[in-house]
Amino acid sequence: QQACYAASAVGYLTGRPGVCLVVSGPGFVHALGGMANATINCWPLIVIGGSSDRNQETMGAFQEFPQVEAGRLYNKLSVRPSSLEVIPAVIEKAVRTSIYGRPGSCYIDIPGDFVNLQVDKSSVKYVECCLPPPISMAEHSAVSKAASIIALSKQPLLIIGKGAAYSHAENNIRKLVDLCGLPFLPTPMAKGVVPDNHPNCVAAARSTALQHADVIILLGARLNWILHFGLPPRFQQDVKVIQVDICAEELGNNVRPAAVLLGDINAVTKQLLEEFSKRSLKYPSNSEWWKRLRGKIKNNEERSKALALQKSLPMNYYTVFHHIRELLPKDCILVSEGANTMDIGRTMLPNYYPRQRLDAGTFGTMGVGLGFAIAAAMVAKDRTPGKRVVCIEGDSAFGFSGMEVETICRHNLPILIIVVNNNGIYTGLDANSWKEMLKFGNPATCVPPVSLLPNSHYEEIMSAFGGKGYFVKTPEELQNALKASLTDKQTPSLINVMIDPQSDRKKQEFPWLTRSNL
Repeated sequence: QQACYAASAVGYLTGRPGVCLVVSGPGFVHALGGMANATINCWPLIVIGGSSDRNQETMGAFQEFPQVEAGRLYNKLSVRPSSLEVIPAVIEKAVRTSIYGRPGSCYIDIPGDFVNLQVDKSSVKYVECCLPPPISMAEHSAVSKAASIIALSKQPLLIIGKGAAYSHAENNIRKLVDLCGLPFLPTPMAKGVVPDNHPNCVAAARSTALQHADVIILLGARLNWILHFGLPPRFQQDVKVIQVDICAEELGNNVRPAAVLLGDINAVTKQLLEEFSKRSLKYPSNSEWWKRLRGKIKNNEERSKALALQKSLPMNYYTVFHHIRELLPKDCILVSEGANTMDIGRTMLPNYYPRQRLDAGTFGTMGVGLGFAIAAAMVAKDRTPGKRVVCIEGDSAFGFSGMEVETICRHNLPILIIVVNNNGIYTGLDANSWKEMLKFGNPATCVPPVSLLPNSHYEEIMSAFGGKGYFVKTPEELQNALKASLTDKQTPSLINVMIDPQSDRKKQEFPWLTRSNL
């Protein structure tokens, strides 16, 4: 499962599919999570799975399972080569399918009896590697229409999705933001396409921006649960949506768009830039819309700062993230998963560069953290040596894949793992409360199911495999552990940060939607 998550992250980070090799039956089944996650996130991935011998089908063969049929639910392509001779052509088709159009996962099934078969080399159908994905552009009339709608808007909002990050559209999107003066909101993994510290970023006024925008430009973002489907009460009833997407089937989902621009995000953004170079548009920075957004940003940032500067012990989430933010390298790759850990961390930890945040994504998958971190570290080692990978996990999230610490140490990947430990999922119990609960009977019936064992020493897992582990309870201990871990660029490390088990995020503007802030 972790190998499949890692391979999918390689696909996102490089634009070429990572490849995951799995055994038959249960091995294939464990990889389904990675296939589904890749396809729903629109990341290229290839899974090659062994399967039982063809002449034993329906006989109850070892690990027999209808893998090709099952794979069709989770993949753009699920196929078994009909012979050894066609394997190269099947591989080429899988690579091409995974990266052309909307990226996704592809599965190739290799029966066990193929392993010892032999064929005449001259009969093998060799094919050349596929060309890079073709760059499609929007119709000129659609671009012109979109530009006119934007020019007439009173309260515009640009929403940047991870499709824009995958398209490497950062340079053109930054030019568009600067040229037109548009406020922008990144979705979680689009953070850094335009730096979070850009003056036009309105992430800290997210709810206000979404609820009151009269025109929304979607750049590689989908109106799914992450953006509340584009529907009231989180959006205006009559909001005009300009949708830019590489997938025609996505256009018009949930909200009928005022303009559709079908094409590559980078290419279409360049078309919009060219259009606005003909008709000058600079949204006024002193407008009532900007005043309203800046007021909300200031208010929310002050509330977060007040929580971050609290001196009480145990620490809360905001205090922990405040100290992490002070010391993290600006160009590090951040991997984040968990409940409050991921949600609060997204608001507190800025990204300055594209494709440097990996999290639970569109599928909301828990357990991806260490697999993603391993993938990011391997890609960084190959392409940008010295770049740090920091994986920030809730204690429950760490439990899904904690033993991958051995993989990290085996490959000597200098990953820094920070476990924000509140003894549970969302909330936990302190040691005294746990002991009191046990007086009433078995923990299976007396302890809340979201509570985990208090004060678990996750850092000792790292120490067991030769990395460095730190157990911290105070801001000073956290600062010292961070400095030591970031200074040592050769050794993996894990900082286990104990926080108040009842720590929560600040009160939400829409309390009935506390889970939908991704």
